[in-house]
Formats: sequence, structure tokens, C-alpha cells
Amino acid sequence: MTKLTRSFRLEILAIVAIAVFGMIFLYTSSVSHTEFAGTDSIAAGKISSSSGPSQEEIKPLIPQWVPPSTEIESTLFGIQAAIGGMFIGGVFGYWIGQKKSSI
Repeated sequence: MTKLTRSFRLEILAIVAIAVFGMIFLYTSSVSHTEFAGTDSIAAGKISSSSGPSQEEIKPLIPQWVPPSTEIESTLFGIQAAIGGMFIGGVFGYWIGQKKSSI
């Protein structure tokens, strides 16, 4: 083995494992013709079948705004994630700067 292959042995193994899992997923998706509904909807269906439909007991004080489309909802989520990422990055950058300045 060359030196390059030895140093990247774990990375190559991880890439191969990801590729194998991807192929298994694609094979099982193409063979079975079922649709995954998600665990939340399955659990809600089981609960409502055993205890009846749920009744909302708590009403919000401020009515919730519903975005007019899923694209707007996705955009707002992306903006929120970006702002959160910048905040967390700023905090970590501040900590690293403080650590470097104290050395």
C-alpha cells in the first residue's frame, strides 16, 4: 500500500460504506411500491383509532400566521437557520479569539 492510501484508509472505508447503504436504499425503494407516511402520522392514527379524535383544549392567545405557500415557509426556515448559524459561529469565534488572546 502506498503512503497516501494508508493515511486515508478510514475515509475510503466511510465512502464505501455510504455508497453501499445508498445502493441498498435505492434497491429497496425500487422493489417495494409503498410510500413512507412518517412516524408522526402513523402514531396519530393509532392513538385516534384507540381513543377517538383529539379535542383541542388550549387556544392560543395570539392567532398563528400561516404562510401562503410552502416556498415561503421554506424560505423563512432557511433564513432562520442562517441567522442561527451566524450567531453560533460568532459565539464560537469569540471564544476562540479569547483563547488565542490569553495565550
